[in-house]
Amino acid sequence: MPTSLFNSIASWILKKRIHQIELFLKYPKEVQNELLIELLKKAEDTETGIRYNFKEISNYKEFKENIPLSTYESIASQIERCRNGTQNIFWPTPIKWFAKSSGTTNAKSKFIPVSTEALEDCHYKAGKDMLSLYFNNNPDSQLLSGKCLRLGGSHELYNENNTYFGDLSAIIIQNLPFWAELSSTPSHKTSLMSEWEIKMQAIVTETIPEKVTSLAGVPSWMLILLQKVLTETKRKTISDIWPEAEVYFHGGVSFKPYKELYKNLFPKAEFKFYEIYNASEGFFGIQDRNDSEDLLLMLDYGIFYEFIPFQPSLDSRETDIIPLTEVELDTNYELVITTNAGLWRYRIGDTVRFTSISPYRIQVTGRTKHHINAFGEELIIDNAERAISEVCKQTNSAVLNYSAAPIFMKQHSKGAHEWIIEFEKEPKDIQQFSKLLDQCLQKQNSDYEAKRNSSLEQLHFHRAKPGLFYQWLSKKNKLGGQHKIPRLSNSRELLEVLLEMNAS
Repeated sequence: MPTSLFNSIASWILKKRIHQIELFLKYPKEVQNELLIELLKKAEDTETGIRYNFKEISNYKEFKENIPLSTYESIASQIERCRNGTQNIFWPTPIKWFAKSSGTTNAKSKFIPVSTEALEDCHYKAGKDMLSLYFNNNPDSQLLSGKCLRLGGSHELYNENNTYFGDLSAIIIQNLPFWAELSSTPSHKTSLMSEWEIKMQAIVTETIPEKVTSLAGVPSWMLILLQKVLTETKRKTISDIWPEAEVYFHGGVSFKPYKELYKNLFPKAEFKFYEIYNASEGFFGIQDRNDSEDLLLMLDYGIFYEFIPFQPSLDSRETDIIPLTEVELDTNYELVITTNAGLWRYRIGDTVRFTSISPYRIQVTGRTKHHINAFGEELIIDNAERAISEVCKQTNSAVLNYSAAPIFMKQHSKGAHEWIIEFEKEPKDIQQFSKLLDQCLQKQNSDYEAKRNSSLEQLHFHRAKPGLFYQWLSKKNKLGGQHKIPRLSNSRELLEVLLEMNAS
């Protein structure tokens, strides 16, 4: 079949899904409530369902009263039993896949259950929806006339007690239908290679001759790959190598620090950037409009949502939790999910802010554990990303990676924030960059501004040597996939290690 004909047929099929999306846009409360009852009904005879009497729960109020909030630590023993072969603990259908996530600074691995329903009705459905929404906004797209360059995790799948664990991306690639394999590059075999450096070179060699029309992956890791492609081909831009590439689907980390770098790699004005919000626990949001930073919250993926108003200075109380229909604009919320893989009222650790409630659109603002609040300043990742983006524009510079932590007060000195930043393109004046960053942080966060006028002095700044953060990730065996640098922390543990490595 000619590629143009395949593209036309496939795009027509994908657009049919738009009518289903319009259903949950119009009836979000009904779709979510119906989904909740379906999840409870499905799992009523599991150990968890019997313990919390799922059969007697008929509405959200009873659901909230009967089932406590959970964290990974609170259900780790159940997950371990499931990994050792016991089934029907928290979900009725057999679970043999576990997405391994080591988090950031915590060395303890997490094994997130991935059911068949989660693969089919969440992750794969989201992949098709990503294309559906894109085609709906770009009817002349020739996206499917070529291949998608996908950059997944760095680990192969491991078999243990007849269950499998590895990066979520590896699990997804392992189970992809044949047609998805035909439209992707690199090959299945290359994508699942476990040695990161060898795999990156194999991807470069394999993908350069292909007709790449789209790309998908985490911005920090994709950037490294694309720089290797440029080195190999001796070209100036990626558009010179793959002129028919039209969109990059990105997620995993904030795109703000990387956007200008990618615009230089894909200088064509019509090239699109589409954000997605996916995690080991589920696929939550997709950008549904061209040139938008907002993500449409996907309500029919087998995930029921709840939200807790989040402030770093306060402990979230279970009584504060609210359903989707009660959220307000421009409030920072901790995300709580109930899923078709057996996570019940699970605190994922992410924070979001609603930019629209008709339909429900969000922006990811950070992590509940990644902020600086040593002095009541409540600085979150979203504040930091926006400030860095603004300073980079003012100084014609580009940031690759950064991390920050507090300098605690001593008897005769104020506190401060201490930053270490690695640049892709350095500013002409480092001191000016540091001063502007401090000023922009104050504009982004009134609490930080207030503390700067009392208990905090101007931030302290270090320029990281090239490759510092990559070196740290390599030492931690965290190259590739969803692994990322902890941006903000109340602890100085990571910062001290980075400063020592930077000085050596």
